[in-house]
Amino acid sequence: MSVTTAMCTSFKQELLQGLHDIDGHTIKLALIKSGESGTYGAASTNYSNVTGNSDEASGTNYSAAGETLGSVAITTSGTTALVDFADVTWSNSTISASGAIIYNSSASNKAIAIISFGGTVASTAGTFTVTMPAADSSNAIIRIA
Repeated sequence: MSVTTAMCTSFKQELLQGLHDIDGHTIKLALIKSGESGTYGAASTNYSNVTGNSDEASGTNYSAAGETLGSVAITTSGTTALVDFADVTWSNSTISASGAIIYNSSASNKAIAIISFGGTVASTAGTFTVTMPAADSSNAIIRIA
């Protein structure tokens, strides 16, 4: 169906309800397979949206539920608050994916953001890397203006 880059609407509401501790909770990134059957974007609410549609990627050296995002940096740029994470890498992997979901595994797997790769990205016995965007007020993966 489709994968669209967006901060999840439910995440915005849950932030105001105090349900997410980005720096203290376990935040994960899981890959969405290419040829996905579901639609992922701002309306996504939970990691189970992906697994319920059997749309999580699989492959050599990729484990279900993805990887924990490290090096959390919460900062500001002008009047915008933002969050940056380290890039995620799967070495010696054979994976094909069209996007990813960032979710909070410490808060019932609630969805935070969806990332579209703009098409299928694959590795064959190589390195598969999800590169986080620049940590600034226009590009950071999570930003509140």
